Amino acid sequence: MKPTEYFPLVTEDGEVTGKATRQECHSGSFLLHPVVHLHVFNSAGELYLQKRNMNKDIQPGKWDTSVGGHVDYGEEIADALYREVREELGIDNFVPTFVTRYKFVSKQEAELVHVYTTVYDGVITPDPSEISEGKFWSLTAIRDQITKDVFTPNFEQEFTNIISKIMINDF
Repeated sequence: MKPTEYFPLVTEDGEVTGKATRQECHSGSFLLHPVVHLHVFNSAGELYLQKRNMNKDIQPGKWDTSVGGHVDYGEEIADALYREVREELGIDNFVPTFVTRYKFVSKQEAELVHVYTTVYDGVITPDPSEISEGKFWSLTAIRDQITKDVFTPNFEQEFTNIISKIMINDF
């Protein structure tokens, strides 16, 4: 039997106020819990996206952020980021840049999202239990598919409001 996963419950400032199970957090309770997102760009300015496996409980089969994952109870944000990147893409040697933190509310949950970017040109090895496929997309190709039910709503919102605006100046 799989051990129960606990997530920290946090304020919008990131202060830990308690803990709850994954099931409690994803049950429509809207208990605010932290997650990490990493947007992996290559040196050509393309953004790596992962296609969520069909076995995912939220947004199966949709293209999503390069890496996204929950912070475990008692885990630091930076440790969760490195763990998730290693687990999902097999990357150990990257330098993250913090972009922002914001509250995202979906139909099922409330997350405090910690957003990072990195530029990486090395080998990416997606975990097949998490990701059905992954590839680099041009920013134009992503913009062309926004609102066409290709991406997760969270990715679309984050890309439109944050990532596309900061990347205009970088590439």
